[in-house]
Amino acid sequence: MFQAVSARLGQTLLVLLIVSAASFAFLKLAPGDPVSIMLGADYSKTSYDQLTHELGLDQPVVFQYGNWLADFVRGDWGTSYITNQDIFELAVLQALPVTLTLAALSLLIALVIGIPTGVLAALHRNSWVDVLATTLAIGGNAFPSFYLGILLIWVFGVDLGWFPVLGFVAPWEDFWQGLWHLTLPAITLGAWYVGLIARITRSSLLEVLGQPYILAARARGEPGWRVVWVHGMRNVLMPLVTVIGLQLGGMLRGAVMTEVVFALPGLGMMVTTAVLNREYIVVQAGIMLTGLLFVAVNLAVDQTYQFLDPRLRRR
Repeated sequence: MFQAVSARLGQTLLVLLIVSAASFAFLKLAPGDPVSIMLGADYSKTSYDQLTHELGLDQPVVFQYGNWLADFVRGDWGTSYITNQDIFELAVLQALPVTLTLAALSLLIALVIGIPTGVLAALHRNSWVDVLATTLAIGGNAFPSFYLGILLIWVFGVDLGWFPVLGFVAPWEDFWQGLWHLTLPAITLGAWYVGLIARITRSSLLEVLGQPYILAARARGEPGWRVVWVHGMRNVLMPLVTVIGLQLGGMLRGAVMTEVVFALPGLGMMVTTAVLNREYIVVQAGIMLTGLLFVAVNLAVDQTYQFLDPRLRRR
């Protein structure tokens, strides 16, 4: 297992290196000039050249990338041009916890609703329960998250006034206020994954319930709930964990739009604001953090297989 983890860590570092180089190159090709934004509308060529030299933007792109990568590894991520704030503090200590909290709550909502829905659909195959569950799953996948967020704000935030529509309260500072502020964003982000998890659970459980060991468990007279939730769901977890790991990137991508709609100060809002301000060094930090989260979750999923399937541990 140690060799497998070491190999995966090596692959992870290689992936992050490729992501950093590709994103740095593409950002250099993007339109806009951060020096002009920093100097404002009225500046001289001398001040422009001086600031360009101070920022190291007059060097070849390869040298700029090398200097940035060396500083990034050391933890020196630079300073925001606009707010004059340390980017490491801005991204890791302020924005990242917001995004992780939103993603975790959204995933929890998706699992709590999606798994029972998929189980009910599988146990009542081709009945009205199955049709209703499948329709809700497809509807959840087809509904754009940003449009759902706007509808939730309109109905439950503006008309009914049940939930706040803007702002963020950290749950680790005020748990119930934090959950209250994150309810609508988490539903908006998790709705799409409810349908996906329900469909995967249904199809996987239907396949498992026809296996001989399930028939043997029924023949032994074991209760129906035990047959489904203990014997059946144990083998449904493998494809379910795979889907959750692969869809994390989509959840992080959806968090960008959700954070913008609900004005949450997470990575999505940070990157969006940085793009508008042409702060490509902040955008680069956001891309690297997102890539790191994605590969870390996939590494964790690979290791989770070892615990879910004893045959993999023996290999």
